[in-house]
Amino acid sequence: MAMGALSLGGLFLASGLRHAIYVIIGTLVIGAVAAWLGSTAMSQARKGRTGRPRGAVAGLVLGLLGLAFSGLALIVFAVFWNQLSTYWNCTNGANTLTAQQACQHQLSQTISNEFGSFTPSGGS
Repeated sequence: MAMGALSLGGLFLASGLRHAIYVIIGTLVIGAVAAWLGSTAMSQARKGRTGRPRGAVAGLVLGLLGLAFSGLALIVFAVFWNQLSTYWNCTNGANTLTAQQACQHQLSQTISNEFGSFTPSGGS
């Protein structure tokens, strides 16, 4: 259960863009291990006809959630790497609130343009 909670909590520890990739990969592995340990503990308890260990279900659920969120975060980083990298560089140089808002606006515009290119053109 602790590993599952660590997997979810670890997602909030990323501070930089490159550092975030390593943290997310780490939480992905920890989430997978937590889910595997939880399911193995429940399986062994079922085979031995004993009670489920405390925290096995919670470990499985938290591990799967950490695995899902980490995987989703990696997909987002892979799809929007250029936009996020540009945003990160922009915010590092932004010293005022107006400059930070301009960086956010630039990120939202580039992502909107990216999604706009995926919309089907033509009618029915």
